[in-house]
Amino acid sequence: MIFAILLLLAQSWGWWPWDNLAWCESRGQWHIATGNGFYGGLQIMESTWLANGGAAYASYPHYATREDQIAVAEVILANGGWSQWPACSRILGLR
Repeated sequence: MIFAILLLLAQSWGWWPWDNLAWCESRGQWHIATGNGFYGGLQIMESTWLANGGAAYASYPHYATREDQIAVAEVILANGGWSQWPACSRILGLR
C-alpha cells in the first residue's frame, strides 16, 4: 500500500521512472562512483555511457548532471529496453 502511494506521488511529481530507478540503483546519489564499474545515479557502465552518446555530456556518468544522465538513459532504453537495469526495473514493474 505504501509503495503504491509513493509510486502515484512519484508519477505526479515527474519523478517517474528515472528518480525512482536512481533511488533503487544508487539511493538517488547522482554523482556516485563506488568503484564497482557502474557510475552515477542510474549505475551506468562507462562503455554503455559512451556507446549511447554520454561523451557529449561528460567522460563518466557520475560527472554528468541528473538531466544529462537521464538523457543518455533514454537512449539506452530506446536501444535495449530496461535490460540495463534488470533488478530495479523488475522491482518497479517496468518490465
